[in-house]
Amino acid sequence: MELYGYPLKAKYNQPQPSPPKALPATSTVAANYKNCIPCHSESFSTPWMPNSYYKTAALNPTLAPLTENFPGLPPTKIVPFISEKPNSVFTRHTLDDWHRSNMTNYKESETTRHNAERLRADLNRAIKDVYQQAKRTQGESTRNLGERVNDIEYWKSELCIELDAMIRETNSLADMQKRLERALADTEGPFQVAHKCLLHREKRMGIDLVNDDVEKQLVTVSLSCRERLQQCLDTVNSQLMCNKEARQELEKDLADKQMGHHIDSKCYQLKNTSRDIHFFKGVERIDATVSVPETWARFTDNNIFRSQSARAASAKLRASTESLLMGTADEMWRQFSKVNDAFTSRITEIANAKSKIQTHLAKTRQEIFQIETKIQVIQKTIKDKEAQLKVAQTRLDERTRRPNVELCRDAAQIRLVQEVNEINETLRNLHQCLRASEDMLQMLVRSKGVLEQDLVVKNNSLFIDQERCMGMRKSYPSTVQILGYVSAGLT
Repeated sequence: MELYGYPLKAKYNQPQPSPPKALPATSTVAANYKNCIPCHSESFSTPWMPNSYYKTAALNPTLAPLTENFPGLPPTKIVPFISEKPNSVFTRHTLDDWHRSNMTNYKESETTRHNAERLRADLNRAIKDVYQQAKRTQGESTRNLGERVNDIEYWKSELCIELDAMIRETNSLADMQKRLERALADTEGPFQVAHKCLLHREKRMGIDLVNDDVEKQLVTVSLSCRERLQQCLDTVNSQLMCNKEARQELEKDLADKQMGHHIDSKCYQLKNTSRDIHFFKGVERIDATVSVPETWARFTDNNIFRSQSARAASAKLRASTESLLMGTADEMWRQFSKVNDAFTSRITEIANAKSKIQTHLAKTRQEIFQIETKIQVIQKTIKDKEAQLKVAQTRLDERTRRPNVELCRDAAQIRLVQEVNEINETLRNLHQCLRASEDMLQMLVRSKGVLEQDLVVKNNSLFIDQERCMGMRKSYPSTVQILGYVSAGLT
């Protein structure tokens, strides 16, 4: 007895037919072997089970059955022919028939065994070929999966490196954005101070309301710096959006790579003895692929290239922003110094003008006092001369009342007439001097008023520039604050 085949229960889980209860004849095995199809790899696509586990020989009687002579007997019983003589028994087979039957059975058995041996050899070779081909095919698939896993690991590492670099660059650019916002907020203070200084200087009066160098410097302070900082901040915000988009693409690609790596690694580790393997009929006819290895690698390479380009632009923008902040800080300090120098120079000019006005005002007041004194002297002199004139005219009037010949044009008469004329001439001169003095006094008073008004103007301008404007400009952001490292509220 010899076993043929084996049930492949690990590979084929369909129910198999039960072995027949009766064993077939040896001749059927030979006939089946002669009509069998050559074995190849495709013949194992469906489960194979032998019809029986073992086969035995069967006798093929060459003589006609006794049923022909004895139709009433069952076909399985052979009844020997008994003659009428009691001591004589006649059988239906001879000894030669018996030997010939044995030889026939021997030859058929030998032929059957020979055919069975050839069949077993062919089956062994076919099974060996099937195993080798399956092992080779599965090995190639496993090797391809391993190469695919290595490719995914390579691109994963490249994506991780680029993603880490992009995250660092984005964080650095975000820090630069915060520095720009703080610097822009800190420049708001000097701008407001300059604006308030301009508003205060609008309260100057009269001739002091001039467009001097201080006003020119105040107009230009912080405006150009703030405009450049705002433009740079807008550019940084746009670059941050580009960096975030590139980062999202990298993260999405990396997540897909991780999922694909997990799936391919799982497929790579599957074996014939794994538990989670099943039949999925028709799955080989489903093609859900959307890329080929070239487009797959190009997609990731393009993502990395876009990220590298955005990162290079971000690094360049950070360098230019750092340079802009340094230049802005230097320019604002230079402008601050220029404005302070202009204020100092203007305050000095106003102080000098005020000092001169005060000097002229003092002299004018002194001159007014002297003129007023002279006017009083002239008025007293006029009064004195009028009294003298009154005396001379009274004498002349009294002498006109002399009688007859006493009306003599003597020396006294002549002198009195001369005295009256001289006094009148003196009075005219004194009145002219009085009018001239009064006119001069009016001019001095008007000049005094002008000087006093100008002194009020200069005092107002000096108070605005020295007290209000320079008082506000005592607090100014430091270079560290303008560079955006710290906020003005934290110092």
